[in-house]
Amino acid sequence: MTTSYDCAAAEQRAAGLEHAQRAIRDQKCVVFPTDTVYGIAADAFSPLAVTLLLASKGRSRKMPPPVLIPRLNALDGLATDVPAEARRLAEAFWPGGLTLILHAQPSLDWDLGETKGTVALRIPADEVAQDLLTLTGPLAVSSANRTGQAAAQTAAEAEAQLAESVEVYLEGGPRPAEGADAVPSTIVDATSLPLRVVRLGAISLDRLREVVPEVLGVDEQPAAGGAGADPASEDPAAGRAGADPASDNPAGADPASKDPADEPAGTA
Repeated sequence: MTTSYDCAAAEQRAAGLEHAQRAIRDQKCVVFPTDTVYGIAADAFSPLAVTLLLASKGRSRKMPPPVLIPRLNALDGLATDVPAEARRLAEAFWPGGLTLILHAQPSLDWDLGETKGTVALRIPADEVAQDLLTLTGPLAVSSANRTGQAAAQTAAEAEAQLAESVEVYLEGGPRPAEGADAVPSTIVDATSLPLRVVRLGAISLDRLREVVPEVLGVDEQPAAGGAGADPASEDPAAGRAGADPASDNPAGADPASKDPADEPAGTA
């Protein structure tokens, strides 16, 4: 049975977070606000829950969700071979609208879909989202909408699309703030050097380059003979097409994607 909670009221917020925590533990889906748009979330370590999330959205395993994490120190538990440049970006822009595609820890018992061994990670800058992540740990998150439909900017909009496929709706008011444009997270492929932007969003290329001057834009190529200049190498981010910002639904970063929802993803 679906239940909605108004997180503007302290008692409902507490009850809603508790119910959402139980729902995640029971391998069900929840909807909550992020700093971009609303996200639909499931336990990242439950293949059944991730399958239900993708089915709720009408997505296949070829469009894996990103993963939202509660704090920076979770980065090394979920990703391996993290470049120093990616770590600097995380320290500069998390929590916030940056999603990093990284090599997933091979020892983890999870199945997010056809990720080609990568994971898209983000820390959202939203109090409700952070409170939930603190209770649940890492969540697979995508924008709270049916694929091809407009991203939900309130829990009520999400419920109109996702209905009873979601156990708990946490209403936190418009995301982003009323009158602001819904901007997805910027997604950076950090699986090789130099780092490369695969979708521009909340964090501009200029801001990224203030921290890592060598980061490449979406259509830029590395200098001949420079790091990462092998044109025959397979792009691990290529299998993550379709990333939502909510998660900045960040796991599947296709710069051409029109789904505004980080995750990870995002994207949310």
